[in-house]
Amino acid sequence: MTGNLNVTNISIEGEMDILMYNAIDCYNQLGTPLEINTKPRLKVPSFTVSITKNKFVAVGCDTYAYLNGILNDEPFSIGCLSKCNNTHNIVNGICSGIGCCQIDIPEGLKNIDFAAYSFNSHKDVWSFNPCSFAFIIQRDKFNFSSAYLTSLQNNRTLPMVLDWAIGNETCEVARNRGNYICGANSTCSDHNNGSGYRCNCEQGYEGNPYLKDGCQDINECVFKDLNNCKSNQDCINEPGSYRCSCIGGYHPDGEACVADQPAPKSSLAINLTVGAGIGLIVMFVCCSWLYLIIKQRNLIKLKEKFFKQNGGLALQYQLSRQGNSTETAKIFTIEELKKATNNYDETLIIGRGGFGTVYKGLLSDNRIVAIKKSKMMDQSQIEQFINEVVVLSQINHRNVVKLLGCCLETSVPLLVYEFVPNGTLFEYIHNES
Repeated sequence: MTGNLNVTNISIEGEMDILMYNAIDCYNQLGTPLEINTKPRLKVPSFTVSITKNKFVAVGCDTYAYLNGILNDEPFSIGCLSKCNNTHNIVNGICSGIGCCQIDIPEGLKNIDFAAYSFNSHKDVWSFNPCSFAFIIQRDKFNFSSAYLTSLQNNRTLPMVLDWAIGNETCEVARNRGNYICGANSTCSDHNNGSGYRCNCEQGYEGNPYLKDGCQDINECVFKDLNNCKSNQDCINEPGSYRCSCIGGYHPDGEACVADQPAPKSSLAINLTVGAGIGLIVMFVCCSWLYLIIKQRNLIKLKEKFFKQNGGLALQYQLSRQGNSTETAKIFTIEELKKATNNYDETLIIGRGGFGTVYKGLLSDNRIVAIKKSKMMDQSQIEQFINEVVVLSQINHRNVVKLLGCCLETSVPLLVYEFVPNGTLFEYIHNES
């Protein structure tokens, strides 16, 4: 269907209200199409169909409809259908799919055409619904009624909203190319339903942001509902804002006056500041969390490296061959021994020598042990060391200190012995008492 469209309103907010044709597909009682049938189209590439203000609707009980257009420079189609044998299940005010179906408009759709069709030429429903209808309509202007099954053929046009924007470039590109048209005291925002950009007045200003002089200051002091100054305060207008004040600290009527109160500034600036602060906090938390994860992973890899380097795999194999023997040495973790010695507290040192330091420790099962922390380890003797651990752990003699196990997750292995409470050999040799 071709012809001129009525434009009912154009707003500087980037919208244009029009009266768009209704797609009609009607039949007589014999199922023959009528001449009033229409298939509207709108080929205006500068405009997109508003996704927030419109919806695509099909009305009828023997109906299916298509909406076609260009989306991201490619052909696009969506559809909607409705079938019913009578009006018993049709509910006024609800477009539920029975007698009426509706779908949302995809973002960025332009150069549209749409049409309504019938499955069976309305032969079975002709008595109460001789036509199929399809249309794009402004959301708040449509409330479905069963009467539309017959009356919509008299509504040749219906209200619809188009979005418009300046050019097909973003704000940043337009500024750099010198064809930017937003005037003074205005802001620019990229079009969210297609290409191009829009201009808007800053808070505290009004007018046409597309003119060179742009938006003009609003005098909040003239309108009481635009300022929050009290009865004993004077309102002083300022560019884009206002402030409340009084002369000499007292209002002319003699009442005490509250100190100057700055008018509320742009909520955008406040939101940006709060948002930036929250963003920095979130970034700090995420970076700290990531650092801890990386540090933990590196620590695990280092422990695995020392475990293999100190013959841990060989020791595990040797111990597995002993089955469930009670004399099997235990492989302690570094965390167990740190906890047992309170992170190697110097007050728990019970002996020092040329080869290392011995700590008194308390295991999680309340056993008191002696933990030997050696100073060095000959890597060529790893195999011999592992064999000695296996052998010594099996010795059980009252005159020999029992080896309970070892820890291989450090650069130099730690040995865990049973604790002998009767002192050291050094004390028996050198202490006369």
